Amino acid sequence: MKENELTGSGDRKIAWARQYMPVLMSIRKEFEREHPLLGMVVGMALHVEAKTAVLVETLRAAGAEVHITGCNPLSTQDDVAAALNTREGIACYAKRGASVQEYYAAIDRVLDAKPAITIDDGMDLIQRMHTARRDALDGVIGGCEETTTGIHRLRSMAADGRLEIPVIAVNDTPMKRYFDNVHGTGESTLTAIMTTTNLLLAGRRLVVAGYGFCGRGVARKARALGARVTVTEVDPRRALEAHMDGFEVMPMEEAAVHGEIFITTTGNRDVITARHFPLMKDGALLANAGHFNVEIDVKWLQTHTKLIEERDGISTFRVGDRLIHLLAEGRLVNLATPKGMGHPIEVMDLSFALQGLSASYLARHGGALSPGVHDVPSEIDERVAQLKLASMGLEIDRLTEAQRAYLSGWETGT
Repeated sequence: MKENELTGSGDRKIAWARQYMPVLMSIRKEFEREHPLLGMVVGMALHVEAKTAVLVETLRAAGAEVHITGCNPLSTQDDVAAALNTREGIACYAKRGASVQEYYAAIDRVLDAKPAITIDDGMDLIQRMHTARRDALDGVIGGCEETTTGIHRLRSMAADGRLEIPVIAVNDTPMKRYFDNVHGTGESTLTAIMTTTNLLLAGRRLVVAGYGFCGRGVARKARALGARVTVTEVDPRRALEAHMDGFEVMPMEEAAVHGEIFITTTGNRDVITARHFPLMKDGALLANAGHFNVEIDVKWLQTHTKLIEERDGISTFRVGDRLIHLLAEGRLVNLATPKGMGHPIEVMDLSFALQGLSASYLARHGGALSPGVHDVPSEIDERVAQLKLASMGLEIDRLTEAQRAYLSGWETGT
C-alpha cells in the first residue's frame, strides 16, 4: 500500500473510532479550553490502533507533545501509525512485526524525547527507564499503567524499592476492571478467535486459565455463546467463585485432556507447558488473552515439535500424532491476529478517558506524590461513569441528605 493510501486508511479508522467515543470527546473539549498538559512531553507505549490514536489526539489537544510506540510487536496497525505521523506535535515509532531489537529501539526513541508523563501498557517503558535508560528519569513527574501485567510488575518493583516515580494504576480502578477487563477482553478475545478460525464455539469444550476480571469475562461470554466452559485457577477464592458461578473447575492437567479451545488470561508464565501439550486432543486451539507471550510455552513448541503449517494468525505444530494450533504466536489474540481489532470502541472510550484524566491529574499533582503505585482518584473514576451515563441519556437517583447522614453515622440502631 502506498504511503498516502496507508495514511488515508488510518485516518478513516481513527474517524470511525472517534464517533463512538463520546466520553473522551467530552474530555477533549475540556482539554482544548484548559490545556492542562501545555508544554509537556507525554511518552506512550500502547497498542497502536485507532482507539489509541483518539487518546493521542486528546492528549495533543491538552497541549502535550506526544511520542508513542507499541507495547506488543504484533499489535500495531501500520496505517494508524502512518496517520498519526501526519499530525503536528505527534511522533509514532511503532510498526507491526518489529523484532525485539526494533521494539526496544522504538521505546528508546520515546525516551529520547524526555517525557514528563508516561503511559504504559505492560510497563516496558517504565522498566526501560529504570534500567538501560536511567537518563530518561530526569524530569519525569509520573506515569499511568493500563494493564494487569504492568501493575503486577510495578508492585513488585515498588516492593523491591526500585520504583522511583509515582504511577497511577489505571487498570485497578472499577471503571477499568468492570468494563475493559470483563466486557472488553471477553468480547474481543472470542471475536478474534472466531474471525481467525471461522469455527463455532457453541458446544465446544473451552478452557479458561484464570478467573480474574479478564478470565471471568471470557468465561461468561463463551458460555453465552453456547460453549461448555472449564476454569483453571491457582487461587482458591477465585476457583470457588468460578464454581459458584456454574463453571467446571479443575487443574490444567485434567482440563488438557478434554479441552478443545484453551484461552490463558492469567498475566503469568508457564500456564500451558510441555506437560500439557501431549495430553491435548487432535486439533486443539491455544490462545493467549493475558499479556506477554509467556503464558503458553511457545519456545517448547518451536524447539521440541514440528511446525507443520503457517496460516494467517495460526501456527500448526505436530505433537506426537496430533496437531495443535497456536494463535497469534502466543501473543495477545485480540490484537495480534491479522484481523484483531482489540477491545470494542465503547469500552476503550472509558479506559482512555481514565488515562487522559489521570495524565492531567499527574500534571497538576504528580510533584506531591511519593514514588510507588497509586490508585486512580475516586472522583476521576466516578466522573467517567457520569459522563458515560450522560452520553447514553441515562439518569440515576441521588442520595438525600438524610441518607448521606445515615450512611456516614453510627448512632442509629435497630
